[in-house]
Amino acid sequence: MDAEKSRWVKRFALAAATLGWAALAIQFWLTLSLSMARGKGLLGGLITYFSFFTILTNILAATALTASPVRGGPGVAGFFSRPTVQTGIAASIAVVGIAYSLLLQHLWDPKGLQLVADVVLHHVMPVLFLVYWWVAVRKAELRVANIPLWTLYPIVYFLFAMLRGALSGAYPYPFIDARQLGYPQALANAAGILLGFVAVALLLVASGRRKDAAT
Repeated sequence: MDAEKSRWVKRFALAAATLGWAALAIQFWLTLSLSMARGKGLLGGLITYFSFFTILTNILAATALTASPVRGGPGVAGFFSRPTVQTGIAASIAVVGIAYSLLLQHLWDPKGLQLVADVVLHHVMPVLFLVYWWVAVRKAELRVANIPLWTLYPIVYFLFAMLRGALSGAYPYPFIDARQLGYPQALANAAGILLGFVAVALLLVASGRRKDAAT
C-alpha cells in the first residue's frame, strides 16, 4: 500500500471508529436510561445492552478500526489487526446489517437519538467496515478453513442468548424466542442465520482472494 493510500485508510478507519464508538455510547445511554425508568436498575441495563449481537459485533468492528494502523504487532491491537480476525468481523457485521434489514427493521419505529443509533449500528457501520475491509485488509492468507473458527462467535453468542432466555424469559431477538416459538423453531431460525453467516464468509474469502490475485 502506497503512502497516500495508507494515510487515507488511517483517516477513514479513525472516522469510522469514532462514529461507531459514538453510536455505541448513545445506545448505551439510551439502554441504561430505559432500564432505570423501568426499575431494572443499572445491572439490568448493562445485561440488556451486552446481550445484543449487534452491540457486541459493533464493539468488535470499532475495536478493529481503532487498531487498524497496527500491522501484526503484539497485544490486543495486533490481534485485531490480523486479516483473518478482521474478515471474521466483516462477516459478522455484514450479517448484522442483512438480518436487521430482512427480519427486524419492520418491527419498530425508532425516533430521535434511538433512530440515530439504530441507523449507524445496523446500516452505516456494516457498510463502512466492509469498505475498509475491501480496501485495506490483506486477503492472500484467507482460507475457507478459517470459516469454522469464525462461526464460533455466533454459535457461542446463540448459546448465551438461549441460556439467558431460559433463565430470565428475555430473548434479545424474536426469531430465537423459544418461549414464543418453541425450541425447534428457534433452533431452526438460528441455524438459518448461521448458514447465512457461512455464505457471507465464503463470499468474502472468494472475492477477497480474487481481488488480491488481481492486484
